[in-house]
Amino acid sequence: MNLSELHRLMLVARRIDEEAIALQRQGVLPGYAPMKGQEAAQVGSAAALDLGRDFAFPTYRDLGAAVAMGVDLAGYLASHLNIWHGGLYDPRASRLAPFNAVVGGPVTHAVGWAMGAKLDDTGGVALTYFGDGASSQGDVHEAMNFAAVYRLPVVFFCQNNGWAISVPTERQVAGGSVAARATGYGIEGVRVDGNDVLAVFDATREAVARARDGGPPTVIEAMTYRMGPHSTSDDPGRYRPLEEEQAWSERDPVARAGAQLSTVEVAAAEAHAAEVVRQVRERLTALGDRPREELFSFVYREPTKALLEQQRAWRESADA
Repeated sequence: MNLSELHRLMLVARRIDEEAIALQRQGVLPGYAPMKGQEAAQVGSAAALDLGRDFAFPTYRDLGAAVAMGVDLAGYLASHLNIWHGGLYDPRASRLAPFNAVVGGPVTHAVGWAMGAKLDDTGGVALTYFGDGASSQGDVHEAMNFAAVYRLPVVFFCQNNGWAISVPTERQVAGGSVAARATGYGIEGVRVDGNDVLAVFDATREAVARARDGGPPTVIEAMTYRMGPHSTSDDPGRYRPLEEEQAWSERDPVARAGAQLSTVEVAAAEAHAAEVVRQVRERLTALGDRPREELFSFVYREPTKALLEQQRAWRESADA
């Protein structure tokens, strides 16, 4: 994938992110976790996957990965409407798991999937996202150790955006580097400029190829920056200096990529992004409530007797 294509995807992610914030301010979305500034890390990594056999496991801040993987964005953003857990897109077809709000949660899921891929000999590789704050979770350590012991096809992708909510990296990551921890597990560790989309793409593609060929898992630490708040209920001005934000704004990954393209390419990308935003907004705001009976539909693969009795009782009360 070339720079023009990656920039096009990043710009869609940027504009959808801005629209999601606007929709939250308008009361359409109850809450949202902005990802402005992390487009290169997310798009560059997800674009390196083979969607015919690989699978990605995102956090609640990985809209860029969804864009790069061609996920139905209205269905993806529906996750924020509380009308259906996991959104209204098809995770199996999209190869993107429902985003996980548990800090470090996607990491263990990815390792489990990778174990299955290895046992089934599918050639698939799992890519899991987490932040610098999540790297302190015990689950992440256990997942990396397990993946290393069994030599599983998984890439651990850490977006080090400088802040674990309001706690800076230097007070969150002992030793100063998440990638350096890979040595302790006997696996590969790579630190990359997370605002350089081509560098991220190349690093992830190499890690995926290594995992697919039976090599060890890889920890990629993409050094980037969360340009906006942790969530739409957060005020970053209370814990980080304006000078820091301004310094990082000069390294804006979308502007950085666009500066290497022609004005014609950038204008075409903006027009495309605007049309995508229009379609997503119209579809998202037109969504109605889901049928209440769906509450009983996907609880168990084989419904229990108690669940069936509850469903029957609900139907009787609904018909009364």
